[in-house]
Amino acid sequence: MTSRPKHGKRLLASLLVIFALIAAACGNGGDGTTPPADDGATPADEGTPAADAGDGEGDNEVRLGVLGQCEGPFGGFHEDTVAGVALAMANHAGATVNSDTSALEGWEGAEVNGTPIELVGIGCGDDTPDTILGEIRQLVEQQNANVIIGPLSGDEGIAVAEYAKANPELTVLSGIAGSQEPTLEVQAPNYFRFHGDGAIWNAGLGDLLHNEAGWDTAAVIADDYSFGHTSAAGFIADFCGVGGEVTTRVFPPLGTTDYSQYIQQLPDPDEVDGYFWVVGGTGTQAALEAFVNAKGDLTGEQHAGNLFFNPGLAQALGTNIAGAYVGGFATPPGDFSTPESEEYLNSANETWETLPSGLSGGEPGEPATAAGFGFMYGYYSAGVALVKALEETGGDVAHETLQDALANLTVELPYGDVSLDENRSGVVDVVLSQLVERDGEVVQESVALIPEVDQTFGGTFGTDTPPPSRDFPPCEESDLPWAGNAIPVENGEPQR
Repeated sequence: MTSRPKHGKRLLASLLVIFALIAAACGNGGDGTTPPADDGATPADEGTPAADAGDGEGDNEVRLGVLGQCEGPFGGFHEDTVAGVALAMANHAGATVNSDTSALEGWEGAEVNGTPIELVGIGCGDDTPDTILGEIRQLVEQQNANVIIGPLSGDEGIAVAEYAKANPELTVLSGIAGSQEPTLEVQAPNYFRFHGDGAIWNAGLGDLLHNEAGWDTAAVIADDYSFGHTSAAGFIADFCGVGGEVTTRVFPPLGTTDYSQYIQQLPDPDEVDGYFWVVGGTGTQAALEAFVNAKGDLTGEQHAGNLFFNPGLAQALGTNIAGAYVGGFATPPGDFSTPESEEYLNSANETWETLPSGLSGGEPGEPATAAGFGFMYGYYSAGVALVKALEETGGDVAHETLQDALANLTVELPYGDVSLDENRSGVVDVVLSQLVERDGEVVQESVALIPEVDQTFGGTFGTDTPPPSRDFPPCEESDLPWAGNAIPVENGEPQR
């Protein structure tokens, strides 16, 4: 990689406030989330059969439905998800967005090899399976969608994968749902995920903490749902695989507001080398504040976390959080920048004047900031994959043809190419980072690259193993292919 684009510094600065903005976003799920009046998706009648999606009369077009999340823990990111798809259409299918201040107004003019891509509706999830099933049924059975992009969250992903499996003529591309089950357990042949899962994103973190930071023992606290289980599973498999010991696992329900009883279940700081946190949304700050109240001030060197651990914590908890290590996500920290990622971020600013992103608490903000975070980028990746598959088929949208093209696709994306494994889940590069103090501020810096991690996690997970849970995987040593082989990253540059 060459040159140090200007967006890298700007995104690092924006990450300083990311947590506070996420917290605000998670509390304003009703703001700016209403789909266009003619396209708004609402739950369908339970007795309505699925449409013949993909092979019926008039199927010379893609009738696309997007499953976002406008309510629930991540409801503030509804605009971000739709923006990801809209930007893919603008960058790769010749579309023009209908509003320069909101992605929810959709686009016009998207076309690949003469095949139009029409947005027929936007589904409004709330992080629950029942709601997302109602939304996908409305999009497919009432609005005749033959392709779906989404959903956002883990339990939603499992439900959508099950629906896809029961409706093989429908094509589904995951938005950013990071639970393991949709691809490894459900294995719907028409469900495609061009991103990692929660376990993948923590590959190498346990190795780093045990062999470089000196942790021998760790306690884990994670949201008690499928993504929380998957993310914790990746850390546990990695840390225990290289010889560490996880002494305690605590699982508060997603959306908990008072974490005091769960913090009491954790060992004291003098009883364990470190804590790994998989608590998301507004829960991250609330859980850490409960920890401070019960067990004393934070010391960054004794804490690590998944994607929700970020520099914004310093605003609420002070700069003592510096030193903490952080797992990966769909996008790396802002210092890990390439000409391709710079072009992608610039394209967001060229497409919209502002976007009311979840990162800005629902208020208008710089589009590139939203584009640099994993929620928008995951949906963008799915949109690009759809366009590239249509290029491969010559615009043919017949479900068997389109799905075969997707299964064999390697997508060139701004933050690295993504191919799919045999279960149609992304094989991705993972960038680990650390929170460090620079001139009195806490920033996030890339420290290691783990290339081409797949969902089996070095053989830990498979179709013959249970899905991640409170008890699985066990803490045991294993031979992980990346252990001791992580590629160092210095000043945003992998030292290959």
